[in-house]
Amino acid sequence: MCGIAGTVSSGAPDAELVHRMCDALVHRGPDGAGFHTDDHAALGMRRLAIIDVAGGDQPVYNEDGTVAAVLNGELYDYGRLRDSLRHRGHRLTSEGDTECLVHLYEEYGDGLVDQLRGMFAFAIWDARRRRLLLARDRVGKKPLYYRSDGASLVFGSELKALMQDPSMPREVDPVALHHYLTYQYVPAPWSILQGVRKLPAGHVLVWQDGRHEVRRYWRLDCTPRHVADEREAAEELRERLLDATRVRMVSERPLGAFLSGGLDSSAVVAAMARQTTGRVKTFSIGFEEQKFDERHYARRLAEWYGTDHHELVVRPSALDVLPALAWHFDEPFADSSAIPSFYVARMSRERVTVVLNGDGGDETFGGYRRYVAMNRTRRIHLPAALRPRLGRLGSLLTSRNAAQSPAWKAGRVLELLSHPPSRRYARMMSYFDPEQKLAIYSDALRERLAGVDSYEILDAAFTASRAGSQLGAIMDVDVNTYLPGDLLVKSDITTMANSIEARSPFLDHHLMEWAATLPADLKIRSGTTKYLLKKAVAEWLPPELVNRPKMGFGVPLAAWLRTELRDLSRDLLTDHTARSRGLFRHDAVERLLRQHEEGTDHSPRIWALIQFELWHRVFIDGAHTRADTAIAAGADSWRA
Repeated sequence: MCGIAGTVSSGAPDAELVHRMCDALVHRGPDGAGFHTDDHAALGMRRLAIIDVAGGDQPVYNEDGTVAAVLNGELYDYGRLRDSLRHRGHRLTSEGDTECLVHLYEEYGDGLVDQLRGMFAFAIWDARRRRLLLARDRVGKKPLYYRSDGASLVFGSELKALMQDPSMPREVDPVALHHYLTYQYVPAPWSILQGVRKLPAGHVLVWQDGRHEVRRYWRLDCTPRHVADEREAAEELRERLLDATRVRMVSERPLGAFLSGGLDSSAVVAAMARQTTGRVKTFSIGFEEQKFDERHYARRLAEWYGTDHHELVVRPSALDVLPALAWHFDEPFADSSAIPSFYVARMSRERVTVVLNGDGGDETFGGYRRYVAMNRTRRIHLPAALRPRLGRLGSLLTSRNAAQSPAWKAGRVLELLSHPPSRRYARMMSYFDPEQKLAIYSDALRERLAGVDSYEILDAAFTASRAGSQLGAIMDVDVNTYLPGDLLVKSDITTMANSIEARSPFLDHHLMEWAATLPADLKIRSGTTKYLLKKAVAEWLPPELVNRPKMGFGVPLAAWLRTELRDLSRDLLTDHTARSRGLFRHDAVERLLRQHEEGTDHSPRIWALIQFELWHRVFIDGAHTRADTAIAAGADSWRA
């Protein structure tokens, strides 16, 4: 596990810049650094030693030194790859996984990505051809940013690495901001800064002679197949999950698991416990507010398997860490579950270096309640002429009734039914809907974004899906948008901020490809989510964990913003610094804050604005340029 950075150029590369970029990534790799420099390329990395601790330094080279590579991530089947490469006559000098890349490149060219099982972002420099290959894993577990000016290209694991170049403009991309306010994250290929892009999941980038091309190499085939025997399918699921877990337990450093008490993390811990002789180390986060606290479920599973269990309660005072989170995330990121994710990672780092988690279980096996809701609406067919009237009636009900009241909920349903499925789902996933964004934008920003529709991102994802059902299409959309844009960013950043590696058995691409072709009724049946997964792991878990309602990993944000965080939100969003940006209408922001204090839940929207403002002060206003100053400054740093 590492952070990588580099630059390639038609002229001499800036090697000193690459050293500074790697310095900015030291949290991703505190165990060492390595660099390669030649006439046209400079590559660098920071290493968190997990596999081949003694001999796994990077960069790695082929036999004659003409191909160099740096890797962020893990190749779980590196043993098989190494045996195959040696059989083909390659000489390997280490015992790790990264060295496989240069030899696989010699064998398969850009097609080497099809040979890999793992999480990765890597760079391969072919000095003979003056050619750079960048690649990102299939679902986007490891990040990669890049910037090209025609003559050169710069890349890095985090945006802050690219920002070590003082000549790089630091201007907010208004389109990226527009999308962020809709989805609570900046979707690939955009980044929050103009001129910088993210390589999307499942894509490769080739740079040669000053030109670059991005292409996709993988996507799920969600074409459903017939399943004759549910019991056999459940048994195969168990075996595949055990296999995906087993390959992720290979580590020369201490290993444990995040345990929320939900079905997915519980199933992963069970799979670990069944394949090890020692006690699995487990880590849980809780809250004083019972509505958000799952610790008793986690404890139940920990007792069931006799794990070495540790837990921590997160309180509002813990939000002193917000400036540090803004620094680590690089971009505005408004998923508030990043807070407990950060703390569980920090607690875990005291005892382990590698953790397994339950990420991907919902998207792979149908775990979200919104899937149930969308599945039910598929049966409702409304005449096109009736939809606008329902939408207007729904808007009237939601605007005139308290949030979550029966009338408000009825209005929300009518609003959603007035749209086709892709737009219906987009509105379910919205934090600011289009009307709310327009209401808060300044005239200048509104004019600049005229005609830009954030929902077209989900429209395109729906159109591209090969699923045979609406449910399958929705899950496929999440795999291509919400999963890499939100959940995996949160997992990567919060763990890497604490120099810890997270691995996700449910995101094993063999397991995902098998599950993607299951018929829809094995994922959701009669309102029951994760039907087949529950059937498969029922014998592994206490019954109350299998059948319990899904809680998610939320925080009591609405209450916090009315109490301990009330002054913070006002300080950040209404002071002269925020108002001077000219992006949002001051009266509209004041209205959001006031309505929230009076009982309307605007917490997701307020939180999104807070995270943008914090990010802007850290990165654009220049409040902080290093993690240690952001952490040391604590709560005072948001009042720049």
